[in-house]
Amino acid sequence: MEQRLQELPKLSKEKMVESRKYFARLKKRTPKNLDLIMQDLHEEEFAKTDCLSCANCCKTTSPIFTEKDIQRISKHLRMKEIQFMKNYIERDEDDFYVLKSSPCPFLDNDNECFIYDVRPKACGEYPHTNRRKFIQITDLTLKNTEICPATYEIVENLKKKLPK
Repeated sequence: MEQRLQELPKLSKEKMVESRKYFARLKKRTPKNLDLIMQDLHEEEFAKTDCLSCANCCKTTSPIFTEKDIQRISKHLRMKEIQFMKNYIERDEDDFYVLKSSPCPFLDNDNECFIYDVRPKACGEYPHTNRRKFIQITDLTLKNTEICPATYEIVENLKKKLPK
């Protein structure tokens, strides 16, 4: 997995122009069944992908925290929300709540999340490749191909399944 993660940014960058063009064409003529196709590709990939062997998303990026996430997690940690925010959260340039640092402070040495049951909504939905109205998040998906090996594979498999 380590070697795959080291190669991923280069692989993603090599395919980025092709992928951007592919998604631009897909946006112009979006198949009605795109969400179903993405759901299938997502399920196929995650049937063979062990996120615990990777955790690159937790090591390199931050989810966006909603107010509800902050309330739920701080309660779970038995902290006041203001203290939780002071310790872990900051606002980014887009005014979203994100982690102050990476890797995620809730990531254990074995890549387990010790707030898994109350993790941010964005963590539970990552990498968002099975989301409804997938066509609306192609830019995010392209960014995620640099971080998540499964996302990279899903995009490459989509190009094979729906050649344009």
